[in-house]
Amino acid sequence: MEKAGIYHRPESEFAYLYEKDLMHLRLRTKAADVASVQLIHGDPYLFEVDHWYNQQTPMKPVAHTSLYDYWEIEVTAPHRRLAYAFYLKGVDGEEVFYGDQGIFLTPNETRKDSATYFRMPYFQEEDRVKTPDWVKKTVWYQIFPERFANGDKENDPVNTLPWGSKQHPEVADFYGGDLKGIIDHLDYLEHLGVNGLYLCPVFEAKSNHKYDTTDYYQIDSAFGDKKLFKQLIDEAHQRGMRVMLDAVFNHIGYDSPQWQDVLAFGKESKYYDWFYIHQWPVETDKVNNYEGSTTIAYDTFSFVPNMPKLNTGNPEVAKYLLDIGTYWIQEFDIDGWRLDVANEVDHQFWKKFYQATTELKPDIYLLGEIWHSSQNWLNGDEFHAVMNYAYTKAIQDCFIYQKISVEKMIDSIYEQLMLYRKQTNEVMFNLLDSHDTPRLLTICNEDKDLAKQVLTFMFMQPGAPCIYYGTEIGLTGHGDPDCRKCMIWEEKAQDLELFSFMQQLIDLRKTYADLLSQGSIQLQASKDNPQLVILERVWQEKRLVAYFNISSHEYFLPNSEELTQQLWEFKTLIEATGLTIQPKGFVIWLDEGKTVSGNNG
Repeated sequence: MEKAGIYHRPESEFAYLYEKDLMHLRLRTKAADVASVQLIHGDPYLFEVDHWYNQQTPMKPVAHTSLYDYWEIEVTAPHRRLAYAFYLKGVDGEEVFYGDQGIFLTPNETRKDSATYFRMPYFQEEDRVKTPDWVKKTVWYQIFPERFANGDKENDPVNTLPWGSKQHPEVADFYGGDLKGIIDHLDYLEHLGVNGLYLCPVFEAKSNHKYDTTDYYQIDSAFGDKKLFKQLIDEAHQRGMRVMLDAVFNHIGYDSPQWQDVLAFGKESKYYDWFYIHQWPVETDKVNNYEGSTTIAYDTFSFVPNMPKLNTGNPEVAKYLLDIGTYWIQEFDIDGWRLDVANEVDHQFWKKFYQATTELKPDIYLLGEIWHSSQNWLNGDEFHAVMNYAYTKAIQDCFIYQKISVEKMIDSIYEQLMLYRKQTNEVMFNLLDSHDTPRLLTICNEDKDLAKQVLTFMFMQPGAPCIYYGTEIGLTGHGDPDCRKCMIWEEKAQDLELFSFMQQLIDLRKTYADLLSQGSIQLQASKDNPQLVILERVWQEKRLVAYFNISSHEYFLPNSEELTQQLWEFKTLIEATGLTIQPKGFVIWLDEGKTVSGNNG
């Protein structure tokens, strides 16, 4: 047995409260190295009374990668106290005991020593990572307000261009999209089936994207006003839709009163310490001229001079931003905050933000924009989830770019799932494109069957799926600013067949939300075709099995012993000769042999 591969960490994603009295325990071992894992557990105060150390409960393997196997078990305790350890048997027959003091080669003797056990001293509900339940049932729709719909031409900025007049929009273009345009199309969104709206920034700013905020307390005049925004929230809520706003707290706009005060009064400005200023007077060319330069005048987002970075460690800055976070909840009843460049803001500020917002609205959804592994932000006191770009990359690299094998994609997906608690995975924000990336149909080389396949695979994953506006009608676009095209509203120019497909996919996701958000997940490549992805989801009495053919040739799914094992309750669906899945095709079975969705190219 490879003992260096054995790993567990108490009070982490390896040991956590899932529900009030239900503990989840995980263990990692080297791949294909351990034949079985047993949990030894009980009340630490009854160790010598019940002699529970002589009992053991089998753990289930829940994830397999090329390097590791992961084992899991759910346990509870009558008195909400738990001592536990692991009894492992290797494929080579070796047996070991693993507990708080490490690995012991004498398991039958070591198990009798109470000091060798991991401890969960008391199940504290206050320590449990909590996530908003409604997110599990949500299908998000991301809107870039300036490009979704122009509902009121009276508030158009100067030099607004005719809607959709450029095939490829430029960085500084304005087309007049606004809040009235979103309100006017709520019926459309309801017909599509989405029930969560994620709006890119709507606050006062000079740019079309509004990530250079000048006033966080005002709706940008080109979008409307607070009265119109309140109407949007109310009408969305009446349709059962939640609304999430985008907050930019890492930096502020160059034209903000605070930064302009600094430029006017220098070190005498009461806002001077709101920023990270390294030399005075500040020179913008010493911000973006970073090549070969050792001096940067002031810190910014990336090296963008018009986005000076805020010092959230300053109590005045923190209070200013915390007041903003609570204001839009209290006054307008928003349902979530998407937090821009969240990984560059200090943890202490986010802890204060979490406390302030969740005290005001316990089921608020706090979503961080983080593109990498995010355990430190997802421990129950900062964010509920992050934009799951790591998941996005694994799926795209396998299905679309075919840069990695199915096995490598599965490795990546499992590793991401094992980074976080189950309740966190259930509300992760899954996406395939956004305002920051090329559009899905474009990276698929406008291959609609491929786009359908990868969308379906993403919709089958734990977490809440998000559609970027226009994906449902075939909108294309390369990277920023091309991914921010005007929405197409002329029905004859829309891909209505794709719209119908997305309706069905959204309906499937919402109908089986419990299964697809909370159910277990198993992924594997077919034994006889490494480019056939097999996905299985199970929750209570429900079971879903799906096959995705990512190869360039059709795949014949025979009515074989392997198939029977995979689809044991769906055997009646397969004819004696089997089933052919076309390239970029997929088929999904759910419950008693019912085919709920399929696409064969």
